[in-house]
Amino acid sequence: MPQLKTIKATALAVLIVVGLGVQNNGAKASDKEVLTVAGGCFWCVESDFERVAGVKDVVSGFTGGTVADPTYKQVVRGGTGHYEAVQITFDPARVTRNQILSMFFRSVDPTDGGGQFCDRGDAYRTAIFPTNEDQRIAAERAKADAEAELGQKIVTPIMDGGAFYEAEAYHQDYYKSDQIIITRFGPRSKASAYKSYRKACGRDQRVDELWGDAAPFTGS
Repeated sequence: MPQLKTIKATALAVLIVVGLGVQNNGAKASDKEVLTVAGGCFWCVESDFERVAGVKDVVSGFTGGTVADPTYKQVVRGGTGHYEAVQITFDPARVTRNQILSMFFRSVDPTDGGGQFCDRGDAYRTAIFPTNEDQRIAAERAKADAEAELGQKIVTPIMDGGAFYEAEAYHQDYYKSDQIIITRFGPRSKASAYKSYRKACGRDQRVDELWGDAAPFTGS
């Protein structure tokens, strides 16, 4: 009998350890979520959302099209169906899905169906790509709320999430890179060239015009 009690106690201990392991794995699995959005130039969207507390990573890439593993040149030339997009990985305990979606709508011009700011064409349109029903419902709600606040029709579609292809390495974190490139103004760092591009493109000016104090990234 004592031996049987020992066996039972050992088995119970094993079950407890396994149970704790399952719980820990569940906790790890739920400490991040990924949302995929298209908001025009992916350098700008990446720059905006990497400033948000609770966002762990933002990756620039392409989605929504039919060409597998496209290059940047293919996408901007047209014909692939892809959007310039980003995948935002965040901790839901620090920033919620609803907050991310709300900030997204107020950081773009969702009334423009032909591109964003100075970037024109299909690759630069806005869109949200939910990967499950909860994300879809949240996106629809965020769109309705933004439309009511703006008082204008929002044309940003909510599309089926599909394959996401990372853009080339030189596009990642473009806005803060010290790498020197040749521009029409001479040699400049990517970070400096990005700031000039963003200002010349009129992104922040248009977002301020639309959203005013509700714009989360322009300092209005």
